[in-house]
Amino acid sequence: MLALATRFLREPVSHRLAEEFLTVPVDTIDRCVADVCACAQHLGISATPEIVERIARERLLAIVNSAPPPRGIR
Repeated sequence: MLALATRFLREPVSHRLAEEFLTVPVDTIDRCVADVCACAQHLGISATPEIVERIARERLLAIVNSAPPPRGIR
C-alpha cells in the first residue's frame, strides 16, 4: 500500500519537473524523484509533494549546471 501511495505522489511531481527540465531525460527525473522520496522516508521526514519537488528540483539544477559547456567551432 505504501508503494502505491508513493507512486501517486511521484508521478505528478515527475511530470511537473519534466516540463521544466526539457534537457534532462525523463528516466533521470523519475529516478531523482524516487530517490528523494526514499531519502525522506529513510530520514523519517513526511514526503509531501511540495518538499519532494523542491529537493528534486535542486538536485536536477545541480545536474544541469554541472554539465560541461558546449564546445565551440575550432
